[in-house]
Amino acid sequence: MTLREEMFNIMKDLFDLPEETKNKYVNPRPYRSYSGANNPLLPLQESFGVDNEPGQDSAQAFTDLMWPEGNPTFSEIFKSMNSKMLELDNIILRMVFESYGVGKLYNSFIQDSTNTFRFMKYKVPPNNEPSAMGLIAHTDKNTLTILCQNEVQGLEILDKDGNWVTIMIPNDAFIVIVGDGLKAWSNARIPAAKHRVVMSGNKERYSFGLFSMPKEGATIEVPLELVDNDHPLVYLPFKFSDFFHNFVNNSRDDALEAFAGV
Repeated sequence: MTLREEMFNIMKDLFDLPEETKNKYVNPRPYRSYSGANNPLLPLQESFGVDNEPGQDSAQAFTDLMWPEGNPTFSEIFKSMNSKMLELDNIILRMVFESYGVGKLYNSFIQDSTNTFRFMKYKVPPNNEPSAMGLIAHTDKNTLTILCQNEVQGLEILDKDGNWVTIMIPNDAFIVIVGDGLKAWSNARIPAAKHRVVMSGNKERYSFGLFSMPKEGATIEVPLELVDNDHPLVYLPFKFSDFFHNFVNNSRDDALEAFAGV
């Protein structure tokens, strides 16, 4: 059995836990705490967000909270996948920096970055409905998102013509989505993908992902090398945590432009 298959097996065990157990996972940071049937905006989605805290074994702490009696299988598989996705995140970002000729800035960018691992489950549409919204349309606010899903499709991307396109993702593939953080850093050269999840059929959709972002207080600033006559400065420097908290309090489609646009 592959690590990916093992991940989806342990995720089913996680989401099958009693609601009272899952509700024990509370995190003061937005979009981390367990979110389940009590969320009227996302009635089909359940999720957990586990921060990778420096010097802490966050995966073990999360496992111990969900299974006080212990669950070494869950923690070992979680840690293994988390480690591999962190490595993939670093590889992708290094490629981005080097492709723009600013590889010298990569190490400091990574040192100022953190990330969150998310577990997500989408239920089947109720009452035999042909389709239902699993996740509303949005752009991710973080830097880079790496996702992996089970065999159930549902991810849609808004194309340049304003049409929603279903992305057919192979079972053994990872999906990489650029967020507003990387769009701002690149001076809008790399667009942030607006996406949503639409559920149909009679099978549940499971996905997990790594969401990387600047640390609390870290600044996103466009490198001088990415500003020229053809690419005038689009975004002023800003603290990512200020931008994110502003978005949480004032959710709007043009959050980045409104907060940091020139």
